[in-house]
Amino acid sequence: MIRLYKTKIPLLTLFIILVGMCAKAQDNLTLWYNKPAKLWTEALPVGNGRLGAMIFGDPAKELLQLNEATFWSGGPVTNNVNPGGAKALAKTREALNNEDYSLANKEVTGLQGVYTQSYLPLADINLQQEIGNANYQQYRRSLSIDKSIATVTFNADGVNYKREVIATFPGKAIVVHFTADKPASINFKVALSSQVKYSVGAVGQNSLLLKVKAPSQVDPNYVTYNKEPIKYGDSTNCKGMRAAVQIKAVNKGGSVNSDNDALVVKNADEVTLFICAATSFNGFDKCPDSEGKDELKLCNNDIQNVIKQSWTKLYNEHLKDYKQFFYRVRLDLGRSPAYQSQLPTDERLLAFSKGTKDPEFESLFFQYGRYLLISSSRPGGPPANLQGIWNNLLRAPWSSNYTININTQMNYWPAAITNLQEMEYPLFDFIKELAVTGTRTAKDFYNMRGWVAHHNTDIWAISNPVGDFGKGDPKWANWYMGAPWLCRHLFEHYLFTKDEAFLKKAYPIMKGAAEFLSDFLVEDKNGNLVTSPSFSPENDFIDGKGKEGNTSIATTMDMSIIRDHFRNCIEASEALNMDVTFRNMLKAKLAKLYPLHVGHKGNLQEWYKDWEDVDPHHRHVSQLFGLHPGREISPLTTPDFAAAAKKTLELRGDAGTGWSLAWKINFWSRLLDGDHAYKLLRDLMRDLSISKGGGLYPNLFDAHPPFQIDGNFGATSGITEMLLQSQLGEVQLLPALPTAWQTGAVTGLKARGAFTIAINWQKGTLKSAVITAEKGGKCILRTAKPIKIAGLSVRSIASKGGFVTSFATLKGTSYQIAAM
Repeated sequence: MIRLYKTKIPLLTLFIILVGMCAKAQDNLTLWYNKPAKLWTEALPVGNGRLGAMIFGDPAKELLQLNEATFWSGGPVTNNVNPGGAKALAKTREALNNEDYSLANKEVTGLQGVYTQSYLPLADINLQQEIGNANYQQYRRSLSIDKSIATVTFNADGVNYKREVIATFPGKAIVVHFTADKPASINFKVALSSQVKYSVGAVGQNSLLLKVKAPSQVDPNYVTYNKEPIKYGDSTNCKGMRAAVQIKAVNKGGSVNSDNDALVVKNADEVTLFICAATSFNGFDKCPDSEGKDELKLCNNDIQNVIKQSWTKLYNEHLKDYKQFFYRVRLDLGRSPAYQSQLPTDERLLAFSKGTKDPEFESLFFQYGRYLLISSSRPGGPPANLQGIWNNLLRAPWSSNYTININTQMNYWPAAITNLQEMEYPLFDFIKELAVTGTRTAKDFYNMRGWVAHHNTDIWAISNPVGDFGKGDPKWANWYMGAPWLCRHLFEHYLFTKDEAFLKKAYPIMKGAAEFLSDFLVEDKNGNLVTSPSFSPENDFIDGKGKEGNTSIATTMDMSIIRDHFRNCIEASEALNMDVTFRNMLKAKLAKLYPLHVGHKGNLQEWYKDWEDVDPHHRHVSQLFGLHPGREISPLTTPDFAAAAKKTLELRGDAGTGWSLAWKINFWSRLLDGDHAYKLLRDLMRDLSISKGGGLYPNLFDAHPPFQIDGNFGATSGITEMLLQSQLGEVQLLPALPTAWQTGAVTGLKARGAFTIAINWQKGTLKSAVITAEKGGKCILRTAKPIKIAGLSVRSIASKGGFVTSFATLKGTSYQIAAM
């Protein structure tokens, strides 16, 4: 597979004072509880990007729910599943030209194809440990997110027990380490099972092997009309992958023996349980059965390699690997009262929900998002899905797939800005694959060039409009702007790294998405280029005749995404000094695109016409794409449209599901209103039991509800946007600092232009900063007050909302900034 990236990361030189302040904030980066988990959303997640486990922590009946990132139902997509699609497009456009939106809603469903497949749970590891009587004391269950280890400790019958769990990337395994402070005290029985078809048996006296077969078809959880929503039969040998899980127990003292489908450990002093898994998945375009990998061989190889290492060596290598990413960014938002930081996390969350000030809890939540991204997305594997890699349901909410009308993209919003650019590599590889199937979809469904991707996709890179041939609601099933939105991640990677070699490989993919859009655009009666049909996910309008609909032309989101993508392609072409003819064509079309409009309420108009919404408080605020993640709208450059965006948010309201609240944090940050962004952060960080909308589960998973991991990632992004922005070609320090964060420091954030940033502030204003130029070139700093740069003669020039300071930088050089 051709990679679109490099792996060498330069080191950052930082102020000692900044590191010292932030190091103190790292001391409290642990989730902990004084009772076992009863629900999946109370269990604690570990992951190495491919293997994930949820740990419940019951002393006597432990459960590790296991996932493998490539374990999905189905197989490669079938080509040309709906030959009549292009005809449906023509009928839809005719209805829209006649302003018959109801008919357009009906006709556009003729473009729909099959649903995506589902991400599946792999196995349950059930462990029954003998602890004497049923009572235990001094219980603690924890997850250290700076050391990437889950721990369960308790005392039973005078013995102190400990279980430590890691998901090691170097070791390609999940490892459970059992110890006790008295010899011969460890006794347990461990068994394997699965929700899919499986068999399990012993391999020697100290190992178990689980073999499973994925279904050939799993309907989305919202499809209720099929009598057989889960199917295993497949005559083609091309659907339904195989998988294997092997566990092996290595003991010191005592004995390990197999007992049919379980392992029995008796009177051991110490035990290490090694867990490896593999699937037959061999790529998005290979039959996982007839052309699949040898999952048994892969699993056995991983087991044989990992058991050669001691627990100490395994953990040290795991920690070394993890720390190289996690410790790049440190955040200090101030001190919390001592009693608050000593509360169990579930109690701490409840207190925070009721208004307690707890800045260290906010720092913990920020870093938890980074922990989850490192744990669920690693180079060489698939991207993080709707639940990262953690799923316990055979028919998970929305198939736990890749929903690309915002959710997948939101997963990766914190990647570049919080110095985790490698974690985005799986997304880059996936976009490359999606462009292959998307090219066929563009031809088969639209008879157009380039490539297209719709509302959601899966590990097979399905790109057609979903909906089961007409059963899906067009407002989500037929939305077709996934390709350009995903492509902005490619261009953003270039902006953050200035890696021209990467951009050169990414540019053809970006161009392909632009080619489809270029073909898709048509002229309206006023000569503007518009999209037809057009949707604003996942909302409905009330047209001028009082009728409800969702199929229109030229929604604001469509036009904003196209403007964004055309500009990115133009800048990429200019940076690479190539493709002048195509660049000029895009410039000509860009000038004719239907523009932004302000509605009669002072809001940014969502639809082609100034219509009302069926749901005025809808969770999607898609018309504000140009504010975030785009760069079209800003109080600094387009104050009128920024004011309209603010009015839109006020009309929509602050309520929302988890991921919606996260997006609004980013919106308000881009509007430079830190206090409002902070209010929404606190709204998102509410215990779900007392929240009226989105919130957090006890394990701090974000609740749509149900669980969607994008809210965690979007919140981490939003916190970063409050502290640093660079989308306008400037590095803006503390652009939306809330009043609540009077004193603090952050190190290791990334800005576009290949700059690494450290910031220290006191009494709500910038005190000092360090800018490290990874590639060199001009740096434009925007600050609230004038600054000075050590060793340079510069002048801060008054500008809207503050001061701008420009200076030339040298590659690999750090510049110390101080407030004047």
